[in-house]
Amino acid sequence: MHKFFIPCLCVLLILSACAPLATPLRPAVTLAPTLAATPIPSGTALPSPTLAPATSTVIPSASAAPSSTASAVASQTPSATLDSRLPPEQWQDWPVVPAVSARARAIYQKALAAGSDPHRFSKVGDCQNIISFFLAAFDHPGEYVLGDKYSDLQPVIDYFAGSWGRESQAVRGGFNVAAVLTSFQADPKACNPSETPLACELRLFKPSMALVSMETWWAGKKAGDYEKYLRQVVDYAISQNVLPILATKADNLEGDNSINLAIARVAYDYDLPLWNWWRAAQPLPYHGLQADNFHLTHDPNSAADPLLYRRLSDPLAQTFAWPVRNITALQVLDAVRKAVQP
Repeated sequence: MHKFFIPCLCVLLILSACAPLATPLRPAVTLAPTLAATPIPSGTALPSPTLAPATSTVIPSASAAPSSTASAVASQTPSATLDSRLPPEQWQDWPVVPAVSARARAIYQKALAAGSDPHRFSKVGDCQNIISFFLAAFDHPGEYVLGDKYSDLQPVIDYFAGSWGRESQAVRGGFNVAAVLTSFQADPKACNPSETPLACELRLFKPSMALVSMETWWAGKKAGDYEKYLRQVVDYAISQNVLPILATKADNLEGDNSINLAIARVAYDYDLPLWNWWRAAQPLPYHGLQADNFHLTHDPNSAADPLLYRRLSDPLAQTFAWPVRNITALQVLDAVRKAVQP
C-alpha cells in the first residue's frame, strides 16, 4: 500500500511553499453545516457559460519550439458567437468544474488523430501533485471509498486506470513552471539528454491530457514571469498533441492573487479548461490551508488509518483540503472526458 503522507520536498531558492512543514497543524475543526456541499455533489449541473473561441498573442517557447499548429490553435479567427465567458479578472467567480470549449475539443481530437492515448493523462506540478497525497489511491481499489454520493465517478477512475498513481517526470516537490522547462531538472535516468521534465513526461507516457497545477514560485518574482512560462508549458503541450487542463492554487503567498489571475488569463486566452481549485477550497476551515498558509490540511488521524482519509464522501473528510482536492480533480477530469469525446 502506498504511503500517502510523505511531506513535500524543497528546492533551493524556491518559495518555502514545498519545504517540509515546520509549523504545527491548525486546531482540528468540527463540520459546519455550510461545508457539506464541498466538494460539489456528483451529477450537479454547474452554471457556467458556453465558451467561445478567443484570440490571443502566444509567447513562443524558449525551451522547445512549438509547432505552427499549436500557435494556430491559439490564434484562430474568433467565432461570430457572442463570447459570454467571465473575464480573467473575475476568475474567483469561475466554476470549480469548467465548461469545455470547442477549441479544447479540437485540440483533443487532433491529439487522438496523432496517436495520443485517450485513456492517459499526465500530471505537471509541484509537491501538491505528488502521489503521496494526490490521486494515486484511485489506481488501488480498496484504498478509497467513494460512497453513494460519488459512486458515479467510478467510470472515470476506470477510464484513466494507470494514470492516477503514475510518478510523472513533470512532478516534483519544488518544481515550478520554469523548472519543468529546464533540462537540468530532468531525471537523467529516464530522460534524454537536453530533454526537459515536461518533454520527457509527454514523450514517455503519450497522454491525451495534462493536468497542470503549479503552486510554487520564487519569492519576489513577478506574476508576469510565471505567466510567460505557463504559456510556454501550454504551447509545448499543444504542440505535442496534449490538451492542457490548468488549475488555480488555494494559497495567496504573493499577497495579491496575481498568480491565479495569470493562470486564469492563460486559460482564457487559449480557451482551455480551468479547474478552479481556489474556489473549491474557500468554504473549508482556514480555506484548506495549514498554519504556513501554503500546505493543505488533512485529517491528523489519517496517518494511523489511511482509509479514513480516503472515505471521500465522509463529512469529516470533507472538512480537510486533501480529500476535497482529490474529489474535485476527479470531477474535473470526468467533465472534460465526457465533453471531448465524440
